[in-house]
Amino acid sequence: MSNYIYITPEQARITHEKTIEYSGGGTLEELDFGRLESVLYNIQNDEWYPRFVDKLTHLFFCTCQFHCFADGNKRLAITLSTLFLLLNGYMSIAATFLQKTENISLNVAASKIDKELLHKIMEAIMNETFDTDEELKLEIYNAIN
Repeated sequence: MSNYIYITPEQARITHEKTIEYSGGGTLEELDFGRLESVLYNIQNDEWYPRFVDKLTHLFFCTCQFHCFADGNKRLAITLSTLFLLLNGYMSIAATFLQKTENISLNVAASKIDKELLHKIMEAIMNETFDTDEELKLEIYNAIN
């Protein structure tokens, strides 16, 4: 297993509670927390997700798509992924990540941005090329329109 620091299910539950509390409210009702637990454990598999960006992409995508909670899944995808970045020393990327992923999460949840495109987006954010990659911008535009 890699030397990354992973989010525990309890940390995810607390992060959901705090996300709901500080971002406009909603219910804390769990619909299928087991699916989120599965994601948190699966990203620890280096054969399936060998690079950090692979793990981050899977965490974000599944948290948006799986509807583990009645409210806050898109917000949770952003906050959990940001927590994952921070836990693993990606401090300089975290603020940019928060800014760039709000609209991304809406389009992932609406199935307009698929996992492959999301992976490209995550790589661009981590490589700090998101704002200058015109090809990626066009691909995002075509996906959401």
